[in-house]
Amino acid sequence: MVRALRWVIPLGLLTALFVWWASYASTVVVWELRKLSPWLVLLALVILAAAVPHLVGAVQFRRRERRWAALTGLAWFGAVAGLLLGIGWLVYDAYLRDRDYATAISVVDDPVPGLAARAPYLVGKAQTAPNLGDVTGEVSDITYLPDLDRFGTLVKRRGWLSGYEVNVVQQVPLGSNGRTSQRCAFDLDAAGARVGGWFTHNLGRRISAERRWVRFDSRDVYGYCDGDTPIVVVPLKRQAGILTVTERPAGVALYNGRTGQLRITTDTAAVPGPTYPISLAKRQREATAGLGGFADWWFDRSGWDASDDGANEGNNSEFTLRYSDGAGSAYVTPLTPQGEASSVVAVSMVPTRQTGPGLARLTVHRLNPTWSSPQAIVALIKAEYRDVCCYNDDRVFEVIPTGGSTWTATVGSEQSIRYRVEGRGQIDGREATCLRTAEGALVRCAYAAPGSPEEQELQRLEQQKQQQERARATEAAGDLTKYTDEQLADLNRRVAEEVDRRLGKR
Repeated sequence: MVRALRWVIPLGLLTALFVWWASYASTVVVWELRKLSPWLVLLALVILAAAVPHLVGAVQFRRRERRWAALTGLAWFGAVAGLLLGIGWLVYDAYLRDRDYATAISVVDDPVPGLAARAPYLVGKAQTAPNLGDVTGEVSDITYLPDLDRFGTLVKRRGWLSGYEVNVVQQVPLGSNGRTSQRCAFDLDAAGARVGGWFTHNLGRRISAERRWVRFDSRDVYGYCDGDTPIVVVPLKRQAGILTVTERPAGVALYNGRTGQLRITTDTAAVPGPTYPISLAKRQREATAGLGGFADWWFDRSGWDASDDGANEGNNSEFTLRYSDGAGSAYVTPLTPQGEASSVVAVSMVPTRQTGPGLARLTVHRLNPTWSSPQAIVALIKAEYRDVCCYNDDRVFEVIPTGGSTWTATVGSEQSIRYRVEGRGQIDGREATCLRTAEGALVRCAYAAPGSPEEQELQRLEQQKQQQERARATEAAGDLTKYTDEQLADLNRRVAEEVDRRLGKR
């Protein structure tokens, strides 16, 4: 026993010293081990169930002939039983994790709040590279910053031992006018860390040195420009639970691209952009399957899936959209029932900003009437508006909710959005689908229901058009230079006829 302690105590001290010194490595190891807790439980059950017969046999059989064959058979039986129990726990633990996330889910019949349309994510992504100028770095993923109505993109500097080079913040309006772009450069000497960097250039190491046991998803990281200073925002997550481990928000890490200073805070009110991790919002949305019982969860009879029929390929869930009244923003996802149905029956919403250590509330709005599938909506747009969609490089982008039971689809190319189409509910009903310019001016409707706002707007536009034509005609009547040759000849003929008529009466 004493000899064993001679090895155990120094080994324990070395392990504690390593954990204290290697904050990043220990954080990663603990984080991953806690994620693997169901598998560790399975392994423990197998070992325990296999060891019990030997432990019992060591007590009961004191003679040399201890019936080892029987004990070995029991040990194998126990190992198999432990394996089956462990597999059962793996399955049930997945259900318990969904149940834990589902505690922050509300299902309501209220209409979807009004949401503002924005340029599609894929358009913002495609327009990043043309605006980089002489930057030689590699573009990472882009993020929509709803507070600024801009797209932010971090550009990594080439090389192993390097950080970020610049941050690009660009405005991509739905219309073709007013497009702006801003670049703020990193100080390559003072701020040389980035997500996924090597050794001391790893931003994750810096974060772990400031606060242990928190991690992040690289897809949640984004940047913005505070004047000429680039700021990298890293939404953080922590783990909760013992056997069933789930994730919770843990504030944000703010990395100054000029000074290299790192600050971790839970006060995100002044930070533009989605500070609540989008990966956590996605996990909560996937956990709607846990709203029912275990049998419903096992047979996929409860919850919803993100609409994924190919219409929104490349970005089909967690649309970052602003509320039309300017009171914040949310991650918005059209939902379809579990199974083969592709109609959109609900919309989930998660706030992009969260204060406090708990999960943000995910609200599922049931739609009445439901939508047709986004793929069917795209087919309708191509059929009803063939003169504007889709030829050359034009296509239909994101079919997204915009409040109530309405949806909006954008039409154009990755470099220029030309139109948007708005509609309601099922496309085979009598509801209007209307074509608007990218700026929002109404062009025409496939069908405007009598008395609908669309019909009233079309009538107003027609009256306005007629008034303009009459005004132009009145203006042109006193200026013969504005007449065409045909109009002037016709006017001369009519004047001659009128003169002859009046002279004939005399």
